[in-house]
This record gives sequence, C-alpha cells and structure tokens, in this order.
Amino acid sequence: MTLVTFSQRYLSPLEAEMKSIVDSDDDRLAALFGMLHYHLGWADRDFRPVTTAAGKRIRPMLCLLVCEACGGSWEQALPAATAIELLHNFSLIHDDIEDGDTKRRGRATLWTIWGEAQAINAGDALFSLSQLALLRLIERGVPAATVVQAVTIFNTTCVALTGGQHLDIGFEGQDDVTVADYLAMVRGKTAALLTCTCQLGALIAGAEPAQREAVAQFGLNLGLAFQVRDDILGIWGDPAVTGKPAGADIARRKKSLPVVHGLSVSAEFRELLRQNTREANEVSWATRLLEESGSRAFAESLCAEYHAQALEGLQRADLSGAAAEAIAALTQTLLTRDY
Repeated sequence: MTLVTFSQRYLSPLEAEMKSIVDSDDDRLAALFGMLHYHLGWADRDFRPVTTAAGKRIRPMLCLLVCEACGGSWEQALPAATAIELLHNFSLIHDDIEDGDTKRRGRATLWTIWGEAQAINAGDALFSLSQLALLRLIERGVPAATVVQAVTIFNTTCVALTGGQHLDIGFEGQDDVTVADYLAMVRGKTAALLTCTCQLGALIAGAEPAQREAVAQFGLNLGLAFQVRDDILGIWGDPAVTGKPAGADIARRKKSLPVVHGLSVSAEFRELLRQNTREANEVSWATRLLEESGSRAFAESLCAEYHAQALEGLQRADLSGAAAEAIAALTQTLLTRDY
C-alpha cells in the first residue's frame, strides 16, 4: 500500500470524527462553530459548506500510521488523531493573531474577518474540543490508565507549544538570539506536536517503552528538520508555490535559522536588519548576504542532519508492514517539499 492509499483510507473517518466533535445543536452558537468550520476548511465565510479548503492533515495521518505500524488498530486511535489536529489548529488561530498574519491556506485568517476577540475565543473553544476529542479514547476501548497517560502527554505538549510561541514572539525584538535559543524554541513550537503525534500512536497500539521512545525521537527530529526546511523556504522558496512573498521572513525580522546564523557571522547583515528591513531591494540584499555568509548552507546542512537522525529513530523503532513504509515515504516528502 502506498502513502496515498493510506491517506484515502484514513481521511474520511478522520474528517467524520472531527466534525462530530466540532458540532453544536445550540442555534445561538452557530456563528462560533461556523468560525471553526471556516478555519478547518469545511465552510466559507458565510458558513456555506466547501470541500477544497481543508489542510493536509499530516499530523493526524502520522498518528494513525504509527499506531498501525506498531501493531495497533488505527480506528482505535482516531480520537487521538482528531485531538492532535484540533490542537494544531487552535495554535494556528492564535499564531495568526499574534503574528498579524492575514492569510492562511490562501484564505483570510479568522481574526481579519471576525476580529481578534472572537478569534481568540474560537481558538479557546477549539483547544477545549481537542481535550474532549482525546477523552473519546475511552469509548474506543482504550484502557483508562492508557488514556491518563495520553492526556498527560497531550497537555505536556500544550505547555511546550505555548512556550515555543512565547520564545518566538520574544525573539522578534532581539538581535542576540543564538542557534541554541532557536532550537529550544523549535523544540516547543514545532517538534513537540510531532513528538506527541508519534507517542500517542505508539501508546494506543500498546507498544513497549523502548519502541515508544524510538518513535518519539523520530517525531522530535522530524519536527526539527521540518521547521528548518520551512525556514529555508521562508527566504528562498518560490512565491508561486509557497504563497508567501520572497524573503517574507526577513521582512518580518523573524528569527528563522538562516537569519539567526547570519546575525552571528555577518556584521553587514546585522546592520541591515537593525534598519527595519522592509523594502524589496533591502530584502533582496539581505537575502544575498545570507547566501554569501553561508547561512543557507548552514541551514541545509542542519536540516539534513536532523533528517538523518529522524530516519535513524525510525529504524530503531522497528516498525513493520506497509504502514512503516508509508511513514518513511511521508518523511521523505515532508523534508524535500518546496511548499
């Protein structure tokens, strides 16, 4: 079975599980749940159903794949996969507000349509719904002790996510951010959720502690490599593919890995960034300085290193069957993407 085949198998049940959670029969809350449906890609801004705006659902798919590759039932893991996707989308709603982003998946972000206050409230609702989704594991026959473990892992991840976002926001006003600082931020903001995704899939499958630890390390390194790749695309990606202007992260003074490295090795780049670089010619010059200072090469090398460590963790996890092959294929797709 190919990765596409697994996606076709999982996607419909996953969407059904998600929709059954993000639902209310109270007409007074129709607008609140309509906002959530809009953000999740199920509706337009007038709350009319659409079928083409949903995200890729990478994280829940990975959870189900890991569960199956560890010998478990992917159907039993559906509540955990749902919880992960809802948590991810809660973080996106809040990130969009905090970062001032006006577009998400090619559409207006929630706060730009309904205002910051209502978008914050919608994000909070989605966070709570993610917790309720996870507790449905009991209904799938998962032992109570395992559910408690899952809830503990999940909420520890929530704290890590907000910690990573805290660092990311703070770094925007600093010029002395180190690579070590950057990696601490990414472990929370990006890698923690992928680690959790793999941990929950293995836990629900009843995997032994050593196998759970191996898949957790796989998820951690996959998350680190994923974010570094994202940082590279944020500066050198094709705008027609990424949907972002060339050098967008430089214009925002975002402390992505190439920027952090450039600040540490190039006095000229440091001075340019202090000038609140915004104009296209300034962004272009800053991008060139990062090339010349070796910052792009540094980021690409670190991405390859984490990629290799992720594959090593995957090998140590000793996963089996077609699901294991699909995980390897997904890993390769994520780390060589141009979007």
